[in-house]
This record gives sequence, structure tokens and C-alpha cells, in this order.
Amino acid sequence: MNGTATIAVALRSLRVNALRSALTMLGIIIGVAAVITMVAVGAGAQDRVAAQIESLGANLIIIFNGSASSGGARMGAGSNRSLTESDAEALRGIDAIEAAAPNVGKNLQMVNGNLNWSSTTQGTTPDYLVAREWAVAAGRSFGPEEVRSAAKVVLLGGTVAENLFPDSDALGASVRLNKVPFTVIGLLAEKGQNAGGQDQDDIALIPISTAKKRVFGRQRGRPDSVSVIMVKVREAERMAEAEEQVNEMLRVRHRIGPGQTDDFTVRNLSEIMATREASSRILSILLAAVASVSLLVGGIGIMNIMLVSVTERTREIGLRMAVGARRRDILVQFLVEAVTLSLIGGLIGIALGMGASVAIARLADWPVLIQSSSLVIAFVFAGAVGIFFGFYPARKAAQLDPIDALRYE
Repeated sequence: MNGTATIAVALRSLRVNALRSALTMLGIIIGVAAVITMVAVGAGAQDRVAAQIESLGANLIIIFNGSASSGGARMGAGSNRSLTESDAEALRGIDAIEAAAPNVGKNLQMVNGNLNWSSTTQGTTPDYLVAREWAVAAGRSFGPEEVRSAAKVVLLGGTVAENLFPDSDALGASVRLNKVPFTVIGLLAEKGQNAGGQDQDDIALIPISTAKKRVFGRQRGRPDSVSVIMVKVREAERMAEAEEQVNEMLRVRHRIGPGQTDDFTVRNLSEIMATREASSRILSILLAAVASVSLLVGGIGIMNIMLVSVTERTREIGLRMAVGARRRDILVQFLVEAVTLSLIGGLIGIALGMGASVAIARLADWPVLIQSSSLVIAFVFAGAVGIFFGFYPARKAAQLDPIDALRYE
């Protein structure tokens, strides 16, 4: 019996018991669909986390002020205004660091004519856009000379520009920040939400000198103190090296001795992203493992039905052997039936899994990412389940004695 005839006989046998064949495939269908859906949801979640953190800026280290103490009571993170503009200037001298941007921020009411909008205003330097990898969509950024002269110029984020200039071009227009008139010299490219759900485009950037001298008023701490320093590392491979050098330099500059607590906090966003990706990956593996149980159950169902089929068709097997079919032909025939059940179930499961993934994306507004590799793996795994669980019934059929099989009632 050639391969084509074997497959034809196997398919005909499955069609004879179409309902039983469909119920047998159910476990494989559910298993494959669940695996595809869970992997797609997990991959989509990883992709969203990566995109949100990367929107903050790649290879980014953020340095915060530490905690101050008063009468033995610690006042909380950021209460010790220890970071300064000169710290940022010194950090730029580290070889691994590309940019270091000092920051001061405050929520201000911005006004354009009879329109107003409350938003975060950041006083910073041109290095801020480098550190955050933030492009200027229209116009230009302010330069070092405008920082030195405390120029009244501003860059607007998309959300601010949309609310203050809904029907006109913001570029070149005048806005008032805390009653001080500013000229809009640039519009920032859209960043979207960050990992915490905050709108990153709801922002205005002005020179740090302008913020301190003309807008924010007297700040707590030293005149050159800042809230945050954002550091851009040249290469991802040098993040650990740069973080260590930042800690060493700031400890020296702030005269912090061995064993003393730092008056600053360093956050490495790459580590945060790696942790979130690892958590998301573990969750995906867990969900896929749970879904794989359905494949195992489906495989056991295939073995059970194939054993029943061997028993029901014992006389047929004996007759085939009597007219010349070899044991190998019988083995292949039953194995093809088992694999066919698995592969058809796998194809249906893939279709259902893709449909479920799309439905989740639309109804739950949850990111999904269907990867072609997961589809191929699920299909191959379904076939492997058919071979593994179908081999024993097929071998049992092939080992039957022709005489005993013909006598079977």
C-alpha cells in the first residue's frame, strides 16, 4: 500500500465517524487556541512595557534627591535638595555618559488669550531632549546661550499645544506662564503615555535659568539646586559601568564617607525594564504551560479513541493482512489517522486562537502580538502530540496476529 492510498484510507476512516473524530480533536483545538492566545497576550504585554519604558529614553539613568532628616525623623524621598546644576556638569565629564540634564519642575497655569491649561513646566537644558531621545516636531530647541541669558522661550508638548492652540499654529505665538510671557519656539514630537499611564505630552520645557529667575520664584535649598538629573549613557553595555561611576562621583562631590547614607538615589531604567520583561515572560510561560495541559488531555483522548478504533476494526486489520498488507502498512495507517486528527485540530485551534487574540485586543483594549513562530510551534507541537499518543495504538494494531484478528467477533 503506497503513501497516498494509506492517507486516503485513514481519511475515509475518520469521515465514517465524523462526530467522534470532531470530539476527539476538541482537546487539541482548545489547547492550541489557548496557547496561541496566551502567548499573543504575553508578547503584547512585553511589547507595551518595552515601548513605554523606551519612550522615557533608552540607556537612561535618573538621579533623584535623597531623604533629609530632622530630629531623627526622615522626611521622605526628595526632601534633601542635594543635587545641583554643577553635579550635572561634572557628570558630563564621565566618558560613558553622553548627556546629563538637570531639572526643576512645577505645575503652572498656561494662558493663551481666553484659553488656559494647567500643565507640568520643566526647567532644564538642551541635554534633556538628548537624554529623553525626544525630537522636536516643529521649530527648534533652545540653546546654551538662551539658558545663560534666561531667555523667555518655551517648547510645548502635543497635549498643551492642542489645548492652548486648538485652531491656530502655536509656533511663534506667545503664551503666559505664571503671568510671564513666553515665545513658543518649538513643538515636541508625541511620546504618548508612560508606564504609569501619565501623558508625557502634557509638558512645557523652558531654560532652567528662566524657570528659577523668572517663573518659579525662590526655590528651597541652594540657588543651583535641582530636583532631578537625567543621564543618557552612550551604550547599553555600559549602563552598569556608568551607574557605578555616577555613584562614586556624587559621593565624592557630596563628601559622603564610607558607611554613610547617600543623599541621592540612582535609578537605572534598563534594570526596571528587564525586571518587568522577566515578570511578563514568566507569566507568559506559566499561562502557556497551563494551556499545554489541554494539549496533553487532547493527546490522551486521541490515544483512547485510537485504541477503541483498533478494537472495533480488528477484523478489518486481519483482512488487510490476509490480502497482503504488511505490519508497517497497518502501523502507518493508524499513525496517519492520529496525526491527521492532531493536525486538523491544530489548524482549527490556530484559527480560533488568532480570532480570540483579535477579540481580546478590540474588546478589552489589551495589546496582543501574534508571532508567526508561535503559530508554527503550535502546529508542529500538535503534530508531535499525534505521533506520540498515536504510536502505541498503531503499534498495537500492527502487532495483531492475522488469524486471531479474522476470528475476532
